[in-house]
Amino acid sequence: MRYLITGGAGFIGSHLSDALIARGDSVIVLDNLTTGNHANIEHVLASPSFELIEGSILDTHVLNEAVKSVDHVLHFAAAVGVFNIVDKPLESLTTNIRGTENILEAANRFHKEVLLASSSEVYGKNASGPLNEESDRTIGSPLKSRWSYAEAKAIDESMTQFYHLEQGLRTRIIRLFNTVGPRQVGHYGMVVPRFVSAAIHDEALTVYGSGDQSRCFCHVQDAIAGILAVIDSEDSIGDVFNIGNNHEVTIRELAERVVSLTNSKSEIKSLSYDEAYNPGFEDMQRRIPDISKIERVMGWKPTLSLDQIINDVANHLR
Repeated sequence: MRYLITGGAGFIGSHLSDALIARGDSVIVLDNLTTGNHANIEHVLASPSFELIEGSILDTHVLNEAVKSVDHVLHFAAAVGVFNIVDKPLESLTTNIRGTENILEAANRFHKEVLLASSSEVYGKNASGPLNEESDRTIGSPLKSRWSYAEAKAIDESMTQFYHLEQGLRTRIIRLFNTVGPRQVGHYGMVVPRFVSAAIHDEALTVYGSGDQSRCFCHVQDAIAGILAVIDSEDSIGDVFNIGNNHEVTIRELAERVVSLTNSKSEIKSLSYDEAYNPGFEDMQRRIPDISKIERVMGWKPTLSLDQIINDVANHLR
């Protein structure tokens, strides 16, 4: 099979590219390299199974030419990271909504299958849990840039689903929960690489807010296995699946674990959300995925621990 991965020079997209090439598929990556990194794909540039197109999903001519040359479209291009979204909300909305619309129009025109990489952010502030694919969304004010990514991803999902229902386009949707691992960077707000980078340099680890907010972290290799299971299944057409690890940890516990595993001399300090972001910033207290659906339908579940994640990120950053 021949796949187009939008955002394929990014953290998750580059790992997915590796996995597809390793199993004998060919890959075209379309990436404007704003948050993607050339270093993530440098090792496959010489492969006859790989092609890089430096361009934007907002450029419909470039996009159409790429889409019509492949069998499947895997849409991972997006404005990502809390810092990025809060600082550049208009740019983020344009990329995430108009870009997805362009993808779906091109896929429909050339009759190509589409996988949309969505996010647990669509659940917003819903702190109940575990969250399943039908759980309600709880979103803050539309005037707060913090929630613009959640709104955009929800619109992306709706457009994808309605292209399937109204146009017969073969679509799949995944919701990724805090995927982490080697190649992820911390300067867009991703907490694990930010903590690990600080720890291996014996710098202070800064916990935003109280530190008792909890998350679940999934190793990128586990996530890739889940993504491939969804891509390859006929049972996933027209459906949505959570992909994540359901082992819950508070952010302060995460910081303590990072310091311990890296044998760091770092201290852990606290910073209020108002100091870290803009006054009035809102966050969710808890987010844990219900992954029973993908386990039941695909037989997938994560196997790699938080300790493995931290060690792999540390080894990569060193």
